[in-house]
Amino acid sequence: MRPINQMSNLKENIIQEIKKIYDPEIPVNIYDLGLIYKIEIDNSNKVSLEMTLTSPNCPVAESLPNSVKETILKVDGVKDVNLKLVWDPPWDKTKLSEAAKLELNL
Repeated sequence: MRPINQMSNLKENIIQEIKKIYDPEIPVNIYDLGLIYKIEIDNSNKVSLEMTLTSPNCPVAESLPNSVKETILKVDGVKDVNLKLVWDPPWDKTKLSEAAKLELNL
């Protein structure tokens, strides 16, 4: 089993990369928007991720999850990514980070 700090460093690296991906309609990264519901890393460095979109009719519903998966796969140490797109709970503005609220003047 890996030391805890190695796992948390990998998770932090993944989050930093996810923060470079922006929603095309809102000028905030998808992490601060609250679109990432879960990031788990197993002992073999396989990442399980649950994410949602601001709406099921989102124009990037096809491309954004693939982009997120490809981005995470490029993080040093990640062996595989299992990305699950979920709609429950539905996304709403309460999921915004404080940084996102400031960016959007909310």
